[in-house]
Amino acid sequence: SDWMMKSKTKPNGKKPPAEEKKQYLEPEFTKIRVVDFDLKELVVLPREIDLNEWLASNTTTFFNLINLQYSTISEFCTGDTCQAMTACNTIYYWYDERGKKTKCTAPQYVDFVMSLCQKLVTDEEIFPTKYGKEFPNSFESLVKKICRYLFHVLAHLYWAHFKETVALDLQGHLNTLYAHFIVFVREFNLVDPKETCIMDDLSEILCTPAPPPPAQAPSSSAPASAPSPSSQNHVTER
Repeated sequence: SDWMMKSKTKPNGKKPPAEEKKQYLEPEFTKIRVVDFDLKELVVLPREIDLNEWLASNTTTFFNLINLQYSTISEFCTGDTCQAMTACNTIYYWYDERGKKTKCTAPQYVDFVMSLCQKLVTDEEIFPTKYGKEFPNSFESLVKKICRYLFHVLAHLYWAHFKETVALDLQGHLNTLYAHFIVFVREFNLVDPKETCIMDDLSEILCTPAPPPPAQAPSSSAPASAPSPSSQNHVTER
């Protein structure tokens, strides 16, 4: 009857019990990255590159990678499993061009995000690829909009689909993508910290470079088959 009580009080399709809420913060998962060098070096504006060019190429890359990462679990993100676009205790609503608020399921929300990003990054007037073509005055605000939406998708992946990501053995890719993205948006102040604070505990862990492997003392008792530190950090591609 105790079990019956539990299942009755557990709201249908609502968030999982607190103790399993943040599986993604457990060290066995956070230590898995595809790279273990300082991401800050990757995002700093190179001296000879125009800021807008740099923002454009990085934003386009993040859009493609986050779209790809979402596609790996999209079959588990349905109107039934994810009736709203949630992350932590936040529900994201979509606002159309006229500013009208739309309540939609998570897959619908992600579809709106990806369609909008695709439209913007492929628009020559906004993301010019031809030499000598100017970026519009609205460029930075559009990049900020894209990054904010992409953050919502990443947050939803951790909150709603981390188990499936682990089952596919893609948590190393997700962690690396997330950390690279956060370091990038912080470097150029692209997303309001009030927006990203729901994931601050994870950002804190993932955005610090992984500690260097302990120096190997020449010990004869070490088993010959012990994996080298580098192979532990490496995530094999499927």
